[in-house]
Amino acid sequence: MRATPTERWTIGALALIVALLSILPLVRLAMEAVLPGGQVDLGPALGVLKARSTWIATGHTLATASVGTLIAVLIGLTLALLVGLTDIRGRKALTFCALLPAMIPPQVTALAWAQLFGPASPLLNTLGLAPELGSPNPLYSAGGIMVLLGVQHAPLVFLSLRAGLRALPRDLVEAARACGAGRGRVLATIILPVMMPPLVAGAAIAFVSAVGNFGIPALLGIPAGYTVLPTLIYQRLAGFGPAIIGETAVLSVIVGLVAFSGLALQGLALRGRDYRLSGSGAALEPFRLGRWRGAVEALVVALMLVMVAAPLVGLLATSLVTAYGVPLGPATATLGNYAEVLLRQDMTIRAFRNSAAMSLGAALLLSCLTVPLGVLLVWRKSRLLRLVSAAADIPYALPGIVLGIAAILLFLKPLPLLNFSLYNTIWIIFLAYLARFLVLELRPVVAGVSQLDPALDEAARMTGAGFLFRLRTIVLPLVAPMAAAGAILVFMTAFNELTVSALLWSAGNETLGVAVFNLDDAGRAPLAAALASVTVVVILAVMALGSMLAPRLPKGALPWTD
Repeated sequence: MRATPTERWTIGALALIVALLSILPLVRLAMEAVLPGGQVDLGPALGVLKARSTWIATGHTLATASVGTLIAVLIGLTLALLVGLTDIRGRKALTFCALLPAMIPPQVTALAWAQLFGPASPLLNTLGLAPELGSPNPLYSAGGIMVLLGVQHAPLVFLSLRAGLRALPRDLVEAARACGAGRGRVLATIILPVMMPPLVAGAAIAFVSAVGNFGIPALLGIPAGYTVLPTLIYQRLAGFGPAIIGETAVLSVIVGLVAFSGLALQGLALRGRDYRLSGSGAALEPFRLGRWRGAVEALVVALMLVMVAAPLVGLLATSLVTAYGVPLGPATATLGNYAEVLLRQDMTIRAFRNSAAMSLGAALLLSCLTVPLGVLLVWRKSRLLRLVSAAADIPYALPGIVLGIAAILLFLKPLPLLNFSLYNTIWIIFLAYLARFLVLELRPVVAGVSQLDPALDEAARMTGAGFLFRLRTIVLPLVAPMAAAGAILVFMTAFNELTVSALLWSAGNETLGVAVFNLDDAGRAPLAAALASVTVVVILAVMALGSMLAPRLPKGALPWTD
């Protein structure tokens, strides 16, 4: 049906909002790179391109992202095949554990691993396994960054492959097995070739995420003098301030191009091949592991202990000691670090308040924005709405450091007519969150609306009900669970965000990610560990809340639920 005048007005208003959030900052970034001061001047760009530090950081970025992606593919592919194809026990628990690294913020992951394996590790000192004091922490290196990028982004590959395995035609596999093909042959000649699109897509997403990851290279690379592009931008901006914003804009464009190269390689890898499938996507008869099942399960449990449990236990041990480097025991155990960060430290108290308010506010505001947008995208298809949908993806697809620089450029000067600058205020972070996480709220809502029968809405429209009335009384009650699922994802992601806020925070406007980073950078490891441990508990509580909501949601609405 044709859009009503109210719907056309709503489409225009929503398109303007999305353009302001998603397109305008990036346009401003591109202009600063080639038109500093409003005139064509390639001097700053050429200066950045000639600098040796630029190409060293670019090489480091490509190296860490590429090796990290390879590690992510190996871990994600192995776990996805075991969960999706075999009779391994405890699949739900394994899925939850496999996805947990992606739910924990990168800076917390880096902090947990660094405090577990270093010579001053309270846990290893308690067990008598710590390296000799004075020996270097193996995580403070390019190899440490690569390993943790792989662990952090393995869930992205796992999710992509799990979705592909669910759509795998059962007929192909059963026909091959009926012809006598063994499990290895079926895997090599049917399953893996058919799973190439989701595998390549997962690898591309992992690569783009690794290029833009700030928390892991910052906590592990800066102490070792190993610089990647995001940390180079951070160090230049922290050292020289807005005076070199033009140079950081050029560096941000380079980061975007490196990230885009991963997506371009995805297209090249799949070009010229036809991966269309026919047949039933029903669940496959699991491959029986037989006498190997116990050994395989033991290896998977060991992998989960190394990836998830051990670093978090190490983080908890550090948070409970009086000083970093002493063993954890009755004489050294204390809850004082938690009391300090929760009750006495002004910075951490502000960080909790700021992060909670902004993440909750972003979740609620984006819910209000995406419900009408999702309805119009699904039921009133048009070229403008397709452009709006594509624009909403851009800030999340690009590295967060790029969005941070774009927001600084856009809001550094006072706003027209208002004569008020958002720079150095909490509002610049909030607006960046809205742009960054819009797609996390929009996609679940679109999925929910796609499953609705539009007949109810059309019948109400025939009786003269207006768009806003139909939206409030018919659509909203039906898509509310999906909107809530999206809001949970937004809250979890924004609550511990660091990549964007690392560039945008100012005194009094700290976020939790910034507070953890600053405490660790200041050498206050027990306080940083205590604060990070509290944030992990909050994330687990929110995931538990989402799991309680899962029975009312379509399958896959929340990634850690089936």
